[in-house]
Amino acid sequence: MRARLRCAAIVLAGLAQAAPPLALAALGGDVASVQADGAHMKASVRPETSVAGYTVQEMTLPSGTVVREYVSPAGKVFAVGWNGPTMPDLRQTLGTYFEQYTAAASAPHLGHRHLTVRQPDLVVQSNGRPRAFYGRAYVPSLVPPNVSIDDLQ
Repeated sequence: MRARLRCAAIVLAGLAQAAPPLALAALGGDVASVQADGAHMKASVRPETSVAGYTVQEMTLPSGTVVREYVSPAGKVFAVGWNGPTMPDLRQTLGTYFEQYTAAASAPHLGHRHLTVRQPDLVVQSNGRPRAFYGRAYVPSLVPPNVSIDDLQ
């Protein structure tokens, strides 16, 4: 019996070491989370693109949906955007802001295709219908100066 317990403990310890660390940073997280986000969503990640005042990390999901993570010079994801035939995994995309989003989204609102959540520390705009979804989310306090939200898609 002891040998079985010892063997099981060794196997569990090995599995824990072999498992990749959980990194659900996304919105509000570090740029280092982009690779983890891509792996979680089984997406292909393109090299980053530099734009005046920020960089864009873009990944394409197997469904064809494109998710963009906007990263400030401080290395924080201040906004995310998506468009494509399916919605991305918003729990992964919104990271720690997901619970705040779901609480706000559950409040009564007009329409089924359009949702806007506007709070002091989170803005989410989501639109679409099957095979044509798009949206963006950002944290106003993390948006770098001189960056226009209207330029983020």
